[in-house]
Amino acid sequence: MKLKLGLPKGSLQDATVRMFKKAGFNISIGSRSYFPSIDDIEIEPFLLRAQEMARYVGDGALDCGITGADWTKESGSDVAKVSALIYGKQGFRPVRWVLAVPNDSKIKTPADLKGKRVATELVNVTKAYFKKKKIDVDIEFSWGATEAKVGAGLVDAIVELTETGSSLRANNLRIVDTICESTTIIIANKKSWKDDWKKKKIESIALLLQGAISAEEKVGLKMNVEEKNLKKVISVLPAMKNPTISQLSEKGWCAIEAIVDEKVVRSIIPKLKQQGAQGIIEYPLNKVIP
Repeated sequence: MKLKLGLPKGSLQDATVRMFKKAGFNISIGSRSYFPSIDDIEIEPFLLRAQEMARYVGDGALDCGITGADWTKESGSDVAKVSALIYGKQGFRPVRWVLAVPNDSKIKTPADLKGKRVATELVNVTKAYFKKKKIDVDIEFSWGATEAKVGAGLVDAIVELTETGSSLRANNLRIVDTICESTTIIIANKKSWKDDWKKKKIESIALLLQGAISAEEKVGLKMNVEEKNLKKVISVLPAMKNPTISQLSEKGWCAIEAIVDEKVVRSIIPKLKQQGAQGIIEYPLNKVIP
């Protein structure tokens, strides 16, 4: 038996391949191939755009796939959400679909767009947003270069995906409102999800990927400490829980091991040294399983 797995082509592709590698799966994708190879004989991977993933998972062509919660909502397909995987092409945060207009536009609120034209790839979600607000807007599908359309005056506003907002600022656009937030998720065909073997396989993949993502911004620290300095050193460590402490063969000494956020390491290593820690070692992590 094999699990048919959809992998996202496009902006999430490289990040997804990298996460799978950290999770223990090596994926190879040819420059013009839609059929990647993976070092797991139980998985049959396919490459397709995230926008189409929910449709093919929903109708059973794929057992499961990785896509955005936004595209799953946009498609309206009936799928099972398995796990949220918060990662993107630029960082580890939810992405946003935002309503944006030129900096010099007179439009200040969504209501100011009544009777005007909005371009977006996320048509159905955008329609639902304006319907909820009872604002009559002409919404058209954009095949791409959406930011350029509003800059050229072809439309009055756009609804566009952003992680940091830098691309919008570079195109002299400002955000009026957030339409929705989205994370990367694993979805499954509901029939496949009821199959015991496929469900366990999907859950295993989700667990390993989540572990890889959890480890992405963390590192491990090891150090030796005299017992008399133990409390002072522990007070410096912002460990996930309590650090692991073990006795060394030399009497009066112990070893400490902890997992910490990578961003704080540069500030706490000098403090650990000041409190008596010795032989401090920092090492990368592949997976952190809660």
